[in-house]
Amino acid sequence: MTQKIKHRHPEKVNNPLNPIKKKPQWIRSKLSNSKEFFLTKTIVNQNNLVTVCQEANCPNITECWSKRHATFMIMGDTCTRACGFCDVKTGKPGKLDELEPIKISQAVKKLNLKHVVITSVDRDDLKDGGSNHFFEVINQIRKTNPNTTIEVLTPDFLRKGDAYKKVLEANPDVFNHNIETVPSLYLKVRPGSRYFASLELLKNAKKINKKVFTKSGIMVGLGENRNEILQVMDDLKSAEVDFLTIGQYLQPSVKHFPLHRYYTPKEFDELGTIAKAKGFLLVSSSPLTRSSYHADEDFDKLQQNRINTH
Repeated sequence: MTQKIKHRHPEKVNNPLNPIKKKPQWIRSKLSNSKEFFLTKTIVNQNNLVTVCQEANCPNITECWSKRHATFMIMGDTCTRACGFCDVKTGKPGKLDELEPIKISQAVKKLNLKHVVITSVDRDDLKDGGSNHFFEVINQIRKTNPNTTIEVLTPDFLRKGDAYKKVLEANPDVFNHNIETVPSLYLKVRPGSRYFASLELLKNAKKINKKVFTKSGIMVGLGENRNEILQVMDDLKSAEVDFLTIGQYLQPSVKHFPLHRYYTPKEFDELGTIAKAKGFLLVSSSPLTRSSYHADEDFDKLQQNRINTH
């Protein structure tokens, strides 16, 4: 007779390692069936383009696509890093699409974008980390859409020497690289990255091109404390970063880094007030703030604020 095997802790069998906390009322994605949303989706699909809106499961996708705003992710949909917070898949990327710069420039034209955000997966497999591909995309967008301003959200180009300079050579209007979290959480949240390398990248970007707006973002809710957040603000201000974004970390799945807690809208307002007092040219701080959320409107504010401070 076969005996049944008894588990010592049957209540824990098949339980997820990092259960996802229920979202509070103030974090709710907007639903829409607008024609503009489906038009954006059609243009993206017809050109076989990748967007961070889809790959990272952005909570603002419906709102943004309904305004024809899409953030393009270049160099494929597979990242060479495995950050604990990110929903983009990890693995061995394929070859670069040489026609991607043209495809994106045409999509920008069809969407009639006055401001476009270009980001990418990490491509540690490439000698230049993909900086030349950024260069080609920016240049092609400028040729096809001379009145469109361009914002790039780049990887850290870690151990790629001066490769990042190629991106700046193309003169983007905004150079963004997210610091993401506080130093004490880097080994768990961003194991393939280095906090001070990211700071140095932002600092050097401003040194090379004083006219470019530099931008960085941090997520909260991963287990950091208030003093650590304030220290990151000071570090970014020392690196002459112009624009700071602060948003809520939303755990993509049970396999991702666990959410510590949800910050309240009042807490985001307080952090935003502190950051503004520290002298950033622009600050966006809210539960649903993301790097490219309202990027076109924010760019107009950046320009106006620069004029007002001179």
